[in-house]
Amino acid sequence: MAPGIYFRLLLVGYFEGIDSERGIAWRAGDSLSIREFVGIPLDEGAPDHTTIARTRRLIDLETHRQVFAWVLELLADAGLVKGKRIGIDATTLEANAALRSIVRRDNAESYEEFLTGLARQSGVETPTREDLARVDRKRKKKGSNREWVNPHDRDARITKMKDGRTHLAHKAEHAVDMDTGAVVAVTLQEAHLGDTTTLKETLAEAGATVAELIEREAEAQPLEKPQVNLGGIEEVVADKGYHSGPVLKQMQAAGVRTYIPEKKQAGKRHWVGKEDQQRLVYENRQRLQRPKGKQLLRKRGELIERTFAHCYDTGGMRRTHLRKHDNILKRLLIHVAGANLGLLLRNWYGIGTPRGLQGLSLILHFLAVLDAFALESEKPQSIGVGVTQRHNVPPNYHAALCPHFNDSEVESRILTPGC
Repeated sequence: MAPGIYFRLLLVGYFEGIDSERGIAWRAGDSLSIREFVGIPLDEGAPDHTTIARTRRLIDLETHRQVFAWVLELLADAGLVKGKRIGIDATTLEANAALRSIVRRDNAESYEEFLTGLARQSGVETPTREDLARVDRKRKKKGSNREWVNPHDRDARITKMKDGRTHLAHKAEHAVDMDTGAVVAVTLQEAHLGDTTTLKETLAEAGATVAELIEREAEAQPLEKPQVNLGGIEEVVADKGYHSGPVLKQMQAAGVRTYIPEKKQAGKRHWVGKEDQQRLVYENRQRLQRPKGKQLLRKRGELIERTFAHCYDTGGMRRTHLRKHDNILKRLLIHVAGANLGLLLRNWYGIGTPRGLQGLSLILHFLAVLDAFALESEKPQSIGVGVTQRHNVPPNYHAALCPHFNDSEVESRILTPGC
């Protein structure tokens, strides 16, 4: 398969909200418009999911990153990437692996075999399912990632999802331009890692992307006013999960101002030996109390959560159908590039997805019907009995309510609106 067809098929996955490669292949074979967009002739069959999977394995991760960067260049040319204020947040993606399949890391023993051994140690020689459930109920820290792993997807980690369920999952983290809503960087990491641990990698990825855009703009348009901030990333906005003293020190070392709300403390904090962190925490707190800080926090909830909704909820990637981080990240990069393309289309035409265009066409059709009905009701009508063609009949005429229109005397008069 040609690389262009492969990448356009992945974009179809975003615009159509299809989560699996099987679904993308079926949709490409079913729709003539998608065939034309992808570049598949009518006399040729659409590629199946095995062809898409083989092409994904042959094209390396760096090529997918270049496609993502190319889309960002289009956004930068349209003035949709500023790069000065970056918002960072993460969400969980359900892995293509089941908790019932996990095994111990030390001896590859399954969960049921492990519970059976514990029951026998407690004196039950032939434990039933009720005995195993009772033994498991009394245990603490049952799902430790240090002890258990799924043999089919070793990158998946046991974690709590957004809806409260415990599942094997991955962690996707977005770096979003707070001025335009464009996703500047996306990383995929282990789901059990905290936000303070994963922030550094995502911010470094975003910083490198913004630096490349600045360099490209300086070479292509040296005399025009720059669209991307020449100083690079200057401010970072995140939620309270990213707040900690070491994180604020890392941001200061990178030359970045932070707007990160604090977690609620049970008591007073002890700053002995941490005077530098204390100063940074107080400065961050003061920035949040200003109108600019409050506005950035409101925009964080609007812009970053919108990218999650577009990519994973309506975009169909909340559950992954691939395994291993490299394969998932390949699909994720093109999926988020599709979201950025939607932002560009929305800037040009006011519509960012084919479904939005379909909804607009229905609205336009409805308005056209209403307009035609209004024009039809304003046309002059004639009454065949007792009224000549030159008499204008008002639009609110009703034969039972206006019987005087049938009189012969009406023929010599000019009818006025109403009865």
